[in-house]
Amino acid sequence: MRIAYGVMGYGRGHAMRTSAVLPELLAEHEVTLFAGGDAYEVLAPLDTHVPTVRIPTIGYAYNERGGHSTVQTLRRNFSPMADLLFGGPASDFVADEFKSRGIELVISDSEAWTHRAARKLRIPRISFDHVGIIAYCKPHFPPDLWALGYRDALGYRSLMGVPERILIASFYPAEAAYPGVQVVGPILRDEVLQTQPTERDAGSGFLLAYFNKGEHQYRPNIDRALRQLDFPVVVYGTPFRGRVENLDFRAPSNAGFIRDMADCKAVLSTAGNQLISEAIHFTKPILALPEEAFEQRLNAYMIERMGIGMRGDRLNLNPSDIDRFLGNYDWYRGNMRDHVRDGRAEARDSLRRFIEEIRREQPLRAATRKRWGRTTVKPLKPPAVVSAKGKPAARASRRNLIAPV
Repeated sequence: MRIAYGVMGYGRGHAMRTSAVLPELLAEHEVTLFAGGDAYEVLAPLDTHVPTVRIPTIGYAYNERGGHSTVQTLRRNFSPMADLLFGGPASDFVADEFKSRGIELVISDSEAWTHRAARKLRIPRISFDHVGIIAYCKPHFPPDLWALGYRDALGYRSLMGVPERILIASFYPAEAAYPGVQVVGPILRDEVLQTQPTERDAGSGFLLAYFNKGEHQYRPNIDRALRQLDFPVVVYGTPFRGRVENLDFRAPSNAGFIRDMADCKAVLSTAGNQLISEAIHFTKPILALPEEAFEQRLNAYMIERMGIGMRGDRLNLNPSDIDRFLGNYDWYRGNMRDHVRDGRAEARDSLRRFIEEIRREQPLRAATRKRWGRTTVKPLKPPAVVSAKGKPAARASRRNLIAPV
């Protein structure tokens, strides 16, 4: 099939997940990548001979403390959001690219323009990301984050809709709330699977620090906390380079970063799903400093719940937080072995099955469009609610799907 693969451009995790499954898709299908921002910078240079189209990206703006600025984020994203919601040059560009390339299927990793262009052109879609765990699975939110989870789940579904098939890669399990939803384990790259980790203890080796937007997030309090440690720290994701006291600031490097993660004793990082998944694979305990985004805050909560690391406050981190984290080092490592999982084979099989199912449905879609001028293939319906007595209750509305469980 002729497939458009959309990749969200904020951060590098979406691109890492895409690069892990792309070779297998290319072996069977004709694929065009649609990506912007960080994802374009990662994917465009890959030697895969796959055409890559640059598209806009929505992202957060930061305040002087390194936190999210609501006002600046709204201001920066006003024009692209208007383009997405009401149509504009970028939306028209993506739709025209789909038409000129004869796109038959869209796979999207949290990428809104490809989702909405596919809906407009009635092209079937597969959602393949981690954020879908918020929108398409039964709620698993802690009480203090429930309102934010409700808001983000509703917003994500409003923007992306409910695709024909949904594949979710996650380092923790969740229960699907819709038919056609498959949850698999983390998607690990070949470079990760081929690298052997070094066995460390809390008293040896170095700490690996990573910030997905370090030019904003690497604040003076973090720098002071890391400099006061009595062991080396390797830092990725900042504009700085070179050695300063016990800190070693390094330039972006996929291969170098993987080697350092495999060799370190623990990871201090923002709470992206892909990085957490790779740290679990190498059994490296995680001190998570989540951004204000709900998904990252939920990831950090799940790290603590699984007993594989600790949540920290990025804006107020101090050396005692790191000492407290390393004080539970052996317990975290022991728990991590229970959660090591590679979901790539399962994801590959699910994608192949989804694509074949959609391929078989296409003659029906074409016939109904020709006869009625529109498709009559029904969207996914919410599942039936089961009462406390175990009897089927009325079918849930989408609003009810994000009530606490």
